[in-house]
Amino acid sequence: MAETSKSFGRYFILYLPWVLALLIKDDSIISYSTAWLGSFFIFFISYSGWLKPLPKDRPIAEQLMRPIFLVQIIFIGYMACTSIFYFLNLLGVNADVAPGSFFVVDYDKLTLTAQCQRYYVLGHAAFVTGLMLSMRYPIKQKYKVENAKIANILLIIAVIFLPLTVLVASTNGLSQFANQFSTLSFIAGTLALAFAIPLNKVFNTLFCVFLYLSNFYQALTSGFKEPIILSILVLGIFLYPTYKKIVLLIFVPILALLFIFLPMYNQVFRQNAWGDNVDSDDAYKIALDATFNSEQSDDENSNWGFLVYRLSEVDMFTVFIQSTPQYVDYYNFDLVKQSFISVIPRIFWPSKPSTEALVMERVYNAGVIRRGSNVSAKPAYIVDGYLSGGALGVFLSLLIYGAAVQVISQKAEFLFGGYILGTALIFSGLFQIFWRGLSFEFMLNSVFWSYATMLILHKVLKARNILEEI
Repeated sequence: MAETSKSFGRYFILYLPWVLALLIKDDSIISYSTAWLGSFFIFFISYSGWLKPLPKDRPIAEQLMRPIFLVQIIFIGYMACTSIFYFLNLLGVNADVAPGSFFVVDYDKLTLTAQCQRYYVLGHAAFVTGLMLSMRYPIKQKYKVENAKIANILLIIAVIFLPLTVLVASTNGLSQFANQFSTLSFIAGTLALAFAIPLNKVFNTLFCVFLYLSNFYQALTSGFKEPIILSILVLGIFLYPTYKKIVLLIFVPILALLFIFLPMYNQVFRQNAWGDNVDSDDAYKIALDATFNSEQSDDENSNWGFLVYRLSEVDMFTVFIQSTPQYVDYYNFDLVKQSFISVIPRIFWPSKPSTEALVMERVYNAGVIRRGSNVSAKPAYIVDGYLSGGALGVFLSLLIYGAAVQVISQKAEFLFGGYILGTALIFSGLFQIFWRGLSFEFMLNSVFWSYATMLILHKVLKARNILEEI
């Protein structure tokens, strides 16, 4: 992380929005707005090249899966930018208020929301600091893969990891690997499809289309929004370098439509599949029919409710801020210690404490939900940073986060012969948890074992002479 004092001093400008928002904290509306817009200022500084030049070893369109682009946009966008709908809702925008009645602004909630947004912009600044200080391109290559083999390698990896996903998912103590293997298979198949189309490989293309549609169907019947959105997003990113105009004309509108229709689809699917125990295939059909043919008048409110309470986690963050440190002390290093416990596989420690139970304990202590409720409400990564030590905890946790994503991505490129297999496949497939950022325990567990899997895959590909030393 060797930086000159002059260039290192530039990093302080990242914290200007946080400082300004803090200075005007007495006016919650202006303070929130300053902090929220501050994240867009940090995005601009990140991509302008003023803070640190962007990688020049590949065209921008061909390196979108690198952390500076995809991880920052998805992770920070979800964490720091989506709260705007909650904020506007507090001010009465789209409020369900009868004509002629008055809307009363909850100024206490507004103050808490502004405080949360200040932590968000502080976390964004720390994340970019850690990422930029760790960024070293081009990566010195020790291994190479023949370009002619890459499409077939991707397809083979996609096929191999499908049964492996089923195997580990059904093996007691190894189920934690199922999501990683499933994501790796999906990324490999999608990337193989993006390679096969321009190469006019008919068999590869048809088989990859089958894999992709199978994965997309699983996403539709998962009951979660993220897999559906990511299925479209990842394919668009992989196809973008070759078909820029087509991707912009097709995939951007599709993603916009998903945000409009997904709330209704997800609500109906969960109600039937989870609440009424309807078969997932039938629930999927019912949800699709309700989404496109429903004439209910509350569709708009349903979508607004999704944007306000489901798209962002700021409402939960405000509850944690109310309780800590006023009623519940900072956890200091307790959450970090629990995270190391979660790393040990249950197959080696059958009586290991439930990670879910450990995480939910602080949710109950804060009063987010009542103890014994059949609801999961795990805190976000930045919330755990706050619970560990306030503003300092947010800064340190996000600084480490930013450095970790960059170092691991670069290590993947070094081990797997460059960007395609390194970042686009291995990093994006095994470390997709970085795109969202969960509680400390889930983060460390997933990252640790994904890193171990990455090293094992490197050994296997090297032994099979797929990776050749330069």
